[in-house]
Amino acid sequence: MPTTEHLSKQYDSDLDALRSRVLQMGGLVEAQILAAIEGFSTGNPELFERVIETELRVNGYEVSIDTDCSHIIVRRQPAATDLRLIMAVSKTVTDLERMGDEAEKIARMSKQIHERDRLKVQRFGQIRHAGNIAVQMLRQALDAFARLDAEQAAQVVREDMTIDDEFRSIVRQLVTFMMEDPRTISSALEVLWIAKAIERIGDHAKNVAENVIYIVKGTDVRHTRFEDLEREAKS
Repeated sequence: MPTTEHLSKQYDSDLDALRSRVLQMGGLVEAQILAAIEGFSTGNPELFERVIETELRVNGYEVSIDTDCSHIIVRRQPAATDLRLIMAVSKTVTDLERMGDEAEKIARMSKQIHERDRLKVQRFGQIRHAGNIAVQMLRQALDAFARLDAEQAAQVVREDMTIDDEFRSIVRQLVTFMMEDPRTISSALEVLWIAKAIERIGDHAKNVAENVIYIVKGTDVRHTRFEDLEREAKS
């Protein structure tokens, strides 16, 4: 009996450690995105280098956490909620790693824009605004993951519509600039890729939130209408 209790406590400890590492990875990615957005606004080369260097650490987290998931499955043969948690963790770290990729893309594109100085970056305050929305989505998704809060996760999914609207607004603004001055086309297209990277970060944050709902409710809500997803989260 003591042995069984010890194994159970160790299993719970393994799962808690797994969740903690996901949150640590998420915090690292959040800092990476913030640095990339700040770099776009300021042109600070140290921020660009920090984002690129952090990518190696983010990749290391992904490999390590995936390995931990595999070991837990082999040793513990989890079922029900525990199995859903491990499956969701594996998907979540993939989304976090891809957010890191997008942050690195923002840093590299921003560096090119500032080095050429072809376009006044200050004209694109919406980029920073959209980036802040994406970071807030990630922060809320991670908080929902930490507390296994399905209702909060549903609100993150709702916010994805906001960032999509921001992206469309930025595209309209860029088209206007390019029509007014064709010399801006090259840099404007790079800004467009930055905006798209931010929109994709929002998509990945939404995926993390959907994973939380899957853990808590046992329902795969991908490709589900928001009204149905929200109803599932509250049920």
